[in-house]
Amino acid sequence: MEWLIATFIFSIFLAYSNGANDNFKGVATLFGSKTATYKKALIWTSITTFLGAITALFIASELVIVFKGKGLVPSEVITMSAFPVAVGLGAALTVMLATILGLPVSTTHALIGALAGAGWMASASGINGAKLAEKFFLPLIAGPLISMLLAFVLYPLFRKLRELTSIEPETCVCIGNKVVATVPAGISTPHEAAKMLEMNSVALPQAIIADEAYCRSSYSGSVLGLSARNLLDTLHYASGGLVCFARGLNDTPKIAALLLIGSAFSLHVSIAAVGVAMVIGGLIHSRKIAETMGDRITEMQPGQAFTANLVTGIMVFGASKIGVPVSTTHVSCGSIFGIGAVTKKAKWDTIKKILVAWVTTLPLGALLGLIAMAILS
Repeated sequence: MEWLIATFIFSIFLAYSNGANDNFKGVATLFGSKTATYKKALIWTSITTFLGAITALFIASELVIVFKGKGLVPSEVITMSAFPVAVGLGAALTVMLATILGLPVSTTHALIGALAGAGWMASASGINGAKLAEKFFLPLIAGPLISMLLAFVLYPLFRKLRELTSIEPETCVCIGNKVVATVPAGISTPHEAAKMLEMNSVALPQAIIADEAYCRSSYSGSVLGLSARNLLDTLHYASGGLVCFARGLNDTPKIAALLLIGSAFSLHVSIAAVGVAMVIGGLIHSRKIAETMGDRITEMQPGQAFTANLVTGIMVFGASKIGVPVSTTHVSCGSIFGIGAVTKKAKWDTIKKILVAWVTTLPLGALLGLIAMAILS
């Protein structure tokens, strides 16, 4: 009974850490482009992530099998009571450390590392290296590269389509959800906007110089009689929700697999518990990740952000359906890197730190899983 309780506690701790590090990634572009406030983005990601987690009951069962460790470690290791506890603890500590540092890392990497480390410690014959490379390494390496390439190719196509429909970029000066003035693209502060309006003898809205005013990129014109600004904002919200839904769908079965080792808990209980813990972790600990992914990788306008989200959502959803263990973090960051490469506004100092965190996540997870297994056994 003590082992069952420990397995549940550390699996839920991992789910909480996953939510803290991952939940905001799908809406980071909404926040970074100022399409949504931090609070609104957080509510949206919590709802859509939980829906994705619950949907995992029906269409992501293949990932549960993969992340039980079958084929990676010997069957006798999987049946050890201490094994899922060590894996959960090693992976959770890895992800939570990255969250505290504000670095977006892959729970998938941390979990694979902990599986390998704990399995190696518990098994006289070691782990299956070929299985590790085939089922885990290749998808995790390919994911960010493909998403970067897709974003790099798709954004110029979308930009060309915008130009053909005579939709032009502009800057909106807003207070809350209300647009109080529009100025040419490139203006970054309300005071710059105020000077621009004054120079052109335009009546200056008093609110434009208020402390709560802010500027954000947008678009003028219309598409099929609909405001281009409102249409793109709606699509941006939808694409962010798609990423969060796909992430919940992809990550929930990976963590729930720990609770299903030994069939101690039912699939329904495991999925529901993990989904709730992920949402709570995101609500409490998302701020640092939001700032890193929203502001510190690259500057984005709504069209660029929509492209990054669309690529991420489609890739992660498709991978979840066929049971391929891609990392939502890597796919999402890869698409944002791709946008930064196109616009030449990538902030490489931040990207280098993220890449270092990516490289160290799996070995750190393996080390902590190994240590946890050594102590517990």
